[in-house]
This record gives sequence, C-alpha cells and structure tokens, in this order.
Amino acid sequence: MSARNPNNASAGAQAHTVPSSRAAAQPWPQADSVGPADRAPPRRRLLLASGAAAALLLSGCGFRLRGPQALDFATVHINTPAETELGAQLRRLIATSGTTTAIENAEQADARLQILSNNRGREILSLTGAGKVREYQLTQTLRFQLLDKTGTPLIPPTNLSARREYTFDDSQVLGKEQEENLLYRDMQADLVQQMMRRLAAARRAG
Repeated sequence: MSARNPNNASAGAQAHTVPSSRAAAQPWPQADSVGPADRAPPRRRLLLASGAAAALLLSGCGFRLRGPQALDFATVHINTPAETELGAQLRRLIATSGTTTAIENAEQADARLQILSNNRGREILSLTGAGKVREYQLTQTLRFQLLDKTGTPLIPPTNLSARREYTFDDSQVLGKEQEENLLYRDMQADLVQQMMRRLAAARRAG
C-alpha cells in the first residue's frame, strides 16, 4: 500500500474552498441601480399605478373639475340678508361666477332669487341597550324659486334636502354639539352648491 502524500491532501482541501471563476465574476447589484419605484413597497407601487391609470382615463373622457359657472342674468336680488350665513354664502358664490352681481334693489334686478324656507331637523336614529341615544340623523331642507324681472318663474319652487348621521355620547355633550353644528354647516354648503347648479341651468325667456 502506497503512502498518501500530505501535500496532495492539503491541495485538495484548498481546491474545495476556492470559489469558481464564474461565481467570482458575477457582480453584486449596486444600490444605485435600483430606482425609487423599485424600492417602494408593492402596495405603494400599485396605488401609484392605479392613480396614473385613473388620471389617463379622466383626461381621455374630457372630465374637468367643476368651477364657477356662468349665470344667464347680469344682476340678481336675493331676499336673504347678507348678514346671515346663507345670504353671505350665496352672494360669495354668485360673485365668483364672473357674470352676475347681487344687488339690493329687487325692481332693477334681472332675476330675483327667493329663499322660501330653510329648515333643520334632528331625529333619533338608534338607541343603546340601556335606552340612551346612540345615533342621531340631521336633516336640512332648502326651498327656493327664481323669478325674472316680470315675475315669471325661471325656476319654480324647488326643494333641496340633505342629511347626515352621527353617533352621540352624553359624556361628551359639548364636543357632540360642536360636531352637530359642523354637520349643519356642511349640509348647507352642499345645498347651496346644488342651488348654484340649478341657477346656472336657468335661462331667461327670449
């Protein structure tokens, strides 16, 4: 039996520890080669892609955000005082139309906007097991009409309504009262916007 050469055994052990030239030639990816979109989490990339697709669709179908709308009369009289919240809102939006001015003389106005009623209400929506109020529903109804200079209706008496719901907690009465006031203001702003769209669609005869 021949003796084993210790040098050969050492060389063999070293051969197993040396990486192949192909493995050594493959570079590791550089951090600078990864873009911001690739580093973003999958969910964020999906949201970005969805937003871009939605923007393309909206631009393709001609969608535009609604801004101030032109009215078909140069002057209008509003029977609600400017000192009230509703009167101030109406005058401000009419001024932004760029076509119409609110004046105080009803006889000289091309149109007369008459607020016939503006009512608010609150009713119980649900109760707790102990019989206490859990939810309220708030409502607001705005009734108006638009007349031309001769008294002919451009918009007949029309009702607009809105509703909101909120949870009630009798341990936070002050906070809930403030929340209720904010909801009423939000409903009124919504109703005024609805009214402005109808005013923009109204056309004088002749």
